[in-house]
Amino acid sequence: MTPEERRNNILDLVRTEGRASVEQLADSLDISRETIRRDLTELDRRGFLRKVHGGAVVAEPYAGDTGEGPFAARMTENLAAKRAIAKAAAALLKPGDSLFIDTGSTTLMFAEELPALQGLTVITNSAAIAALAAKGEESRVFLIGGEFRRGGQECVGDMAVQHIGQFRAMHAFLTVAAVAATGYMDHDLQEAQIARAMSRQAGKVTILADSSKMDRVGVFEIVPASASSRLIADSIPSNLARQLTAAGVEIIIATATK
Repeated sequence: MTPEERRNNILDLVRTEGRASVEQLADSLDISRETIRRDLTELDRRGFLRKVHGGAVVAEPYAGDTGEGPFAARMTENLAAKRAIAKAAAALLKPGDSLFIDTGSTTLMFAEELPALQGLTVITNSAAIAALAAKGEESRVFLIGGEFRRGGQECVGDMAVQHIGQFRAMHAFLTVAAVAATGYMDHDLQEAQIARAMSRQAGKVTILADSSKMDRVGVFEIVPASASSRLIADSIPSNLARQLTAAGVEIIIATATK
């Protein structure tokens, strides 16, 4: 296990419970307490969590330069841009389409647009997205099972990845933490695994990302640029747009209304 993988596992445990002690983390990951303390110091420095006496708690929101905040905090950020992206994504669908949707603040807004379309087949690992999609007339919703994470109201893990492999869909609509010329990335290992599995089972992959994700680098790759069909964003640096277009990505700019 690399140091970044170890820190991501620590962060995942803290996110899931809201707080964790050094002893709990050391026992869960079979790592020395001294290593845990050093990693907590580093994660606190980056703003991903807040180190407290004897352990750590989730930072609300994270102040890190590269990470994403907790799900509830992300729902309050860049709302106009995310809403515009969600509407542009929904406009690509027609009644009867099948689609994967992963867990994210932008995909949750996207799911709010779906009840207007009839007869969709939606496969998601998000309980909240499943509930929204189920409001659509004659739509079918499949909720992916696995380890349930309370913070994001999502199922993750090997069981969830295997469950995704039982489906094929016309589309996958995915959120990411970072967009670079080489492709799309996340800071969360388990969420990256879910998105990667969905992309493998979909005919077209559409990435939903607001401008804060552009020209960033994440720890875990989801898909290379060449493996995606579209990127929907509110804005994108011109050089990055040229590089992604050269890789075969269709870029859709969704203008936020003021």
